[in-house]
Amino acid sequence: MGRYVVKLGSNIVARDDGSLREDVLGHICGELAGRHHVGDDVVVVTSGAIARGIAVMGLEGRPGGLGDLQAASAVGQGKLYRSYDELLRAEGVTSAQVLLTFFDLSERGHYLNARRTLARLLDWRVVPVINENDTTATEEITFGDNDFLAAQVAILVGADRLVLLTNQDGLHVADPRVDPAAALVREVTDVAELGAFQIGQSPSLLGSGGMRSKVVAAEMATAAGIPTTICSGLREGVLARALAGEAEGTSFAPQEQRYSSFELWLKYAKPALGTVVVDAGAARALREGGASLLPVGVVEVRGGFGQGDAVEVSDGASVIGKGISSYSAADLRRVLGKKSDEVRQLLPRAADETVHRDYFVLA
Repeated sequence: MGRYVVKLGSNIVARDDGSLREDVLGHICGELAGRHHVGDDVVVVTSGAIARGIAVMGLEGRPGGLGDLQAASAVGQGKLYRSYDELLRAEGVTSAQVLLTFFDLSERGHYLNARRTLARLLDWRVVPVINENDTTATEEITFGDNDFLAAQVAILVGADRLVLLTNQDGLHVADPRVDPAAALVREVTDVAELGAFQIGQSPSLLGSGGMRSKVVAAEMATAAGIPTTICSGLREGVLARALAGEAEGTSFAPQEQRYSSFELWLKYAKPALGTVVVDAGAARALREGGASLLPVGVVEVRGGFGQGDAVEVSDGASVIGKGISSYSAADLRRVLGKKSDEVRQLLPRAADETVHRDYFVLA
């Protein structure tokens, strides 16, 4: 049996005026139910709460302020989930609403708890319907129309395939809204190929992502060995073919270089709160030797991070990777450039390593 994560963008869930695309949601839920009934695990990641709130409140377009976005989401969230619940229940499928925040994925304990909860729901043969908890966001609506969230969920549950449904047929060599003659990219086998394409960043009228965020999500998922498809959700039968691995939209092959679950979390979910600049010898050892970073190799500390926070490690010109710091920024400034015995004299209980090699991932 397979395990699939399917993400629906705002432009699939709602029309430009925020009204629900009931016919589209109906055929998608029907196709998902079909996979569920043959024994597959299905997880839905959906956008559209803000769009639904805009329609219900009769607002003119997507609000610009965070408070208005949160309020629109609060109005639309329950109504959006009720539509999924009713459609899936009509197909004999039980669903559950799951709301996640960026903090739930960036804090390791919350991340593992989310993974356990989703695993239990799937054990119970329940379809999780996941959205960002926009109403509690403190800085911005962070997941880029939930593309990043969908990739993280695919990694969390160990999906066999991620499908990102949009209102385009897939990735094109240029933005088809600007260049209607732009050819569809059928397959991406190496993410290095993406540099040759003019990938649009403009979202839809009610969305917040755009094709670039979907391509980044595909990169994240394929780094975990999860094949990914970007395709249209507006045409009936497309999702069923994509889940079956048939040629639809743009398919992204799993990358050759794989990362562990912890490395993926650190690389993509844990935000860096500062930068540690290292000398040439330390940079070489990190890139080539798989070594830990010691205080003696540190030449500069940027930011105000604490012990246990993630930091970027840089050679001053480019980012080498990201790691978990064993020091606060203040303590590291006291001991940077010093050898281990000198460090112990200043900070007797300090760790030997600034960033241990087990808690570091290359960029």
